[in-house]
Amino acid sequence: MPHPISAEELARNATQTAVGRTNFIGRTALDTAERRAAIEAIAARLTEEKIDVVRVCFVDTQGQVRLHAIEARHFAQAARNGVAFTTALLAMDSANLIYQNVFSADGGFGHAHMGGAGDMMALPDPATFRILPWAPKTGWVLSDLYLINGERCPFDPRWVMQKACTALESLGLSFVGGAEVEFHVFKVMDPHNELEHCTQPARPPAVIALRHGYQYMNDQITDAMEPVTTALRDALLGMQLPVRTLETEWGPGQLEVTLDPLIGVATADAIIMLRTTVKQVARRIGLVASFMAKPNLPNIFSSGWHLHQSLVNHTTGANVFAADNELLSETGRHYVGGLLQHVRAGTAFSNPTINGYKRLNANPLSPKRAVWSNDNKAAMCRLVGGHGDPATRIENRIGEPAANPYLYMASQIFSGIDGITHQKDPGPPLNDNPYAQTQMEVLPGSLLEAIDALANSKLLAETMGEAFVAHFVAQKRHEISRFMSTVTDWEQNEYFEMF
Repeated sequence: MPHPISAEELARNATQTAVGRTNFIGRTALDTAERRAAIEAIAARLTEEKIDVVRVCFVDTQGQVRLHAIEARHFAQAARNGVAFTTALLAMDSANLIYQNVFSADGGFGHAHMGGAGDMMALPDPATFRILPWAPKTGWVLSDLYLINGERCPFDPRWVMQKACTALESLGLSFVGGAEVEFHVFKVMDPHNELEHCTQPARPPAVIALRHGYQYMNDQITDAMEPVTTALRDALLGMQLPVRTLETEWGPGQLEVTLDPLIGVATADAIIMLRTTVKQVARRIGLVASFMAKPNLPNIFSSGWHLHQSLVNHTTGANVFAADNELLSETGRHYVGGLLQHVRAGTAFSNPTINGYKRLNANPLSPKRAVWSNDNKAAMCRLVGGHGDPATRIENRIGEPAANPYLYMASQIFSGIDGITHQKDPGPPLNDNPYAQTQMEVLPGSLLEAIDALANSKLLAETMGEAFVAHFVAQKRHEISRFMSTVTDWEQNEYFEMF
């Protein structure tokens, strides 16, 4: 008779399949020699640097990072078997409230493989692996989401961006993105961690400014903020982000990071890494960082996210927006034409929060209409460079820093491709006071307007995915309905005593 397997061997065998679903990678097209080599290199580094934990992450529709922290010894297994997350995470709004029946056969997603709040599988992307500079012995990696049958999850924002980049590649082009992201950093005076404050969403902390604002690019303010900016810069560089500048902005506690241009999905990945780094490092030194567009705090200035974009030729690497004898090439002009044509629907992704429109409506420095210009910062699309400059690019100035970068950039790419395909003419650049160009289409005045425009956008439904757009619209309408049923301070002040 064969010798019975010992308890130790049984346990050892079970450990080999402790994470995910056995050899899940085999159900996908990802199991390549190149990926296996990259995973092996990461596993060796985990051992060499004595890493204990790896945070296996994905980005949800809201742009929030969700993670499982797995033991480092299981990383290679996780890369092969995937890491299971409940599909219910994609059915949560900005307050983490579940707004659809996740226990139904299709989970409310209209997809048979997403029912019962069951599993979806995250497969780590080795290119995004980092060792966190601020968390001892901790690794971090972004993942792509798959359904249990091996198909890509249609509601994965990173998949939407990947599809956009693939569409560009079919034209022999690649997306180049550069980011200017503004945010606030404040000192926490009271974290409001009492149980009565643990509501959904929770009460935010009470804060004070680190220094006075409204002394733009002042060397005294910059030097006073140096202890904070140095901590943030060191961590950002430790995350291998191509930091160009990190400096004080207009308002009290307001900072801005600019990054060198990146290619394709790496551009969006960098924004996720940037926000993760800034928020977590700030927390560890008694501060809170917020990428909210317009915090409800006294004397605070709104924050934006200016997205620089251009296209390069696959083969030559040449910037196809540059033209020797013109401000902008025909390809560039048509790309801008697409951005302007689809701006109302696209604003749902560049400005996906209710708060983002408080900046667009009230801030005198924010664009108001679908206008492009040559180096005028009041326009929605500002041309930077021109006349043969190899760095010629278009800067979209309407975005908010809380936007999901995969969806913001994907919507820009698909709109631009449509402009190129149909040779959409944006007309001449309007350089004389873009605010006065009342004949041009006005930007949505609210998230509701933008979502209605998105719901009627045939282009974005076809390119980003009909199921995805329907899901995003439903999620945002739920968020809007919660806001519309909440009594605000404005209403209390306006009506309570009067009537």
